Amino acid sequence: MMPVDPNVLVGFETGDDAAIYRVSDEVALVLTLDFFPPIVDDPYDYGAIAVANAVSDVYAVGGRPITGLNIAGFPDVLTHETIAKILEGGAAKAAEAGFPVLGGHTVRSDEPMYGMAVTGFVQPGKQVTNAAAQVGDKLVLTKKLGNGIIATAGKAQVVQPDDLAAAVKSMSTLNKDAADAMVAVGAHSATDVTGFGLVGHLMGMTKGSKVNARVWRSTLPVLDGATDLIEAGMVPGGTHRNLHSLEDGVVWDKALTDSDKYLMADPQTSGGMLIAVAEESLKELISRLGDLGTPAADIVGEIVPGPGVVEALP
Repeated sequence: MMPVDPNVLVGFETGDDAAIYRVSDEVALVLTLDFFPPIVDDPYDYGAIAVANAVSDVYAVGGRPITGLNIAGFPDVLTHETIAKILEGGAAKAAEAGFPVLGGHTVRSDEPMYGMAVTGFVQPGKQVTNAAAQVGDKLVLTKKLGNGIIATAGKAQVVQPDDLAAAVKSMSTLNKDAADAMVAVGAHSATDVTGFGLVGHLMGMTKGSKVNARVWRSTLPVLDGATDLIEAGMVPGGTHRNLHSLEDGVVWDKALTDSDKYLMADPQTSGGMLIAVAEESLKELISRLGDLGTPAADIVGEIVPGPGVVEALP
């Protein structure tokens, strides 16, 4: 059994996006890390996406990133030039987010791995968690879905260049603006959509908040090319694993096709924010997201009474 520390404001109990530890009445540390193998061929883009993905967990709890530490594993066959490009992409994205990279650790590995441990600040009591959604809230998504499908097709070299470029741009985009808008309107709850897919992360929100959620396939923003690629069989292995893990927490409407399910469970890299906001604040949130130019600002569902289940509807 883990020791109880009253300064742990958010731990791992609800699978939240980052840990939060209170230092004083005014300051709490936000702690997170993430790393993964390349999902795109360009090393600079890979580095930038990895850091955008890692820092997203700080934004998801309403925090401000302050420092980063690289986490890397590279095989001996990788050139110094390629490694430098990966780290350069990561450093540039950290600079865009406004925090310095203070060092890190690198090991030899058979497959390249890169990511970052990011530390941030949030005021205790002001943090946004995935466990505070309220009945009546609307769900807003701030990036289009499908980047896992497109990245898989990119590895197989069967994706249209423009579609891949749009996915890379989306994955490289920081969730800072979405977080700023979320905090400004007093959103109740949030999570970023990453490896567990939309319905997986939403299930974490419903279980933590002890409510149900309805999500509508017809309102989901989708990257160009993703639907056609699903039909062509470009479905990541992680999608099937996600669907298997969701069997006890998601009720799929009979009208939904396998393609619909694949999209809604598609593992996202550096996906958007999924925000639960009171209906009276919805218009202001959508307006702020539009003014800030987030990749999407779509109402995709709602919170309803229930025991913690996701209802996936057409």
